[in-house]
Amino acid sequence: QVQLVESGGGLVQPGGSLRLSCAASGFTFRRYGMRWYRQAPGKERELVATITNSGVGTSYADSVKGRFTISRDNAENSVYLEMNSLKPEDTAVYYCNAVFGVFDYWGQGTQVTVSS
Repeated sequence: QVQLVESGGGLVQPGGSLRLSCAASGFTFRRYGMRWYRQAPGKERELVATITNSGVGTSYADSVKGRFTISRDNAENSVYLEMNSLKPEDTAVYYCNAVFGVFDYWGQGTQVTVSS
């Protein structure tokens, strides 16, 4: 049974930091490229960051470049999103996504709220 379980979301003040985690199970994690998406109320889902299966290659949306860092641990079947200098516009539900060929899995999401 494929599962992606996000954790680490919450309420944080502007300028603060959070670290999101996504634990994977039920598939061969090391073969999959991993992505973090987010969706704010009334907006389309946005690709935030990607990482290749080996972890060597990463990419970021312009809106988070220099503030967010994606990483993975293939031994732990996990992917992470370190978020620093958070802004109110980062408020959204954050989703973990695994992709390999035609296989495409999603987590249930974790809420991140940036507010004073």
